[in-house]
Amino acid sequence: MQTQLTPQQERFFLLTLAGIQFSHILDFMIMMPLGPILIAEFGIDTHEFGLLVASYSFSAALSGLLASTFVDRFERKRLIILIFALFGIATLACGLAPGYLTLLVARGLAGAFGGVLGAMVQTMVGDVIPFARRARASGIISTAFSISTVAGVPLSLWLANHLQWRAPFILIAMLVSGFILVSIRYLPELRHHISAEKRAHPLSAMYEVLRDANHVRALLYSALVIFSGFTVIPYITVYAVSNVGIAQLDIPLIYLAGGTATFFTARLIGRWADAQGKMEVYRMIAFAASAPLIIVTQVGAAPLWLWLICTTTFFVLVSGRFIPAMAIITSSAQHRLRGTFMSLNATTQSLSMGLATTLAGYIITQDNEGLIVGYPSVGYIAVAANLLAIGFVSRIAMHDRQPDLPDVAPK
Repeated sequence: MQTQLTPQQERFFLLTLAGIQFSHILDFMIMMPLGPILIAEFGIDTHEFGLLVASYSFSAALSGLLASTFVDRFERKRLIILIFALFGIATLACGLAPGYLTLLVARGLAGAFGGVLGAMVQTMVGDVIPFARRARASGIISTAFSISTVAGVPLSLWLANHLQWRAPFILIAMLVSGFILVSIRYLPELRHHISAEKRAHPLSAMYEVLRDANHVRALLYSALVIFSGFTVIPYITVYAVSNVGIAQLDIPLIYLAGGTATFFTARLIGRWADAQGKMEVYRMIAFAASAPLIIVTQVGAAPLWLWLICTTTFFVLVSGRFIPAMAIITSSAQHRLRGTFMSLNATTQSLSMGLATTLAGYIITQDNEGLIVGYPSVGYIAVAANLLAIGFVSRIAMHDRQPDLPDVAPK
């Protein structure tokens, strides 16, 4: 049973969720370009800075696991607004942190609430948007990533350079306050998933999700999709400066060009997936994404314009896979367990992200001349995981799929 919205209500609903998604993605993304500033400010080394980045992902994984025990017991609107408010407080704490350790704790808290927000956004899309339009809705939500990429990196660097490193976090906290007011106005109450039947144990919903073989297949597929991207993504800028010869001041152009392109292509991919079939479109985009995964990890010294073509293609295709993929993953869940499933999916994705980044970090080294060594091997691993995901997707059944739609699912 789905909540029926008018076209205008649906548009405001999706834009509101995109605003929530924008806030927590921006909070995650701004840490990477702030690295040199934070290292100088706190007198820390690169390992300690890595802990600041990793604390967000690992906290998100843990909170997703915890949320799976209770998320389907509550009305969606009140729960997401509460978590969003706590996320805003944690982000403000990042901006007010007096030292490294307090910032580390604050980043962990921001990750704990931010990780659940991502799952809640996708859960509400699955609850409200019919299957036939779900990939298009995911495309609209995905524009939050594009805007974060275009605005987040350049804006955070500008604020940090002209004011101080605390300014980006305070800005995000202010954005959260505004989006909370919008959420109160435009998000519908969703309680159809709440069962009158009392569960015997807090972990019973998680057990129910994991007893469903289709849920487990969808979680493994989700892990493969994330793993294939995040073996490569965290080290693109380091490789660009060290091996390709891109100036540090030109790094924001990579995000500006890639984010601008995905802002337009994300919605086109969503419409295409709804019209032609989510699995079919996913396979085509994922196959095409294998090329930039290889090229970006093997390009040598190159002019800026050529590198921007490579990275922009990377952004469009590698991130474009997530649009039909998230529609497939969301649709694989049983409706009454969708919140629990999506919380477990957030945990799976966060762990996969951390594992991919850590594995690539062990493979990649720096030689005596300062060049990055081992990045091509990371590219091969990413392509292998990508191909596994392509082969695995046909084993996932989508519960909301109508028999006359072109997606193929196992009996």
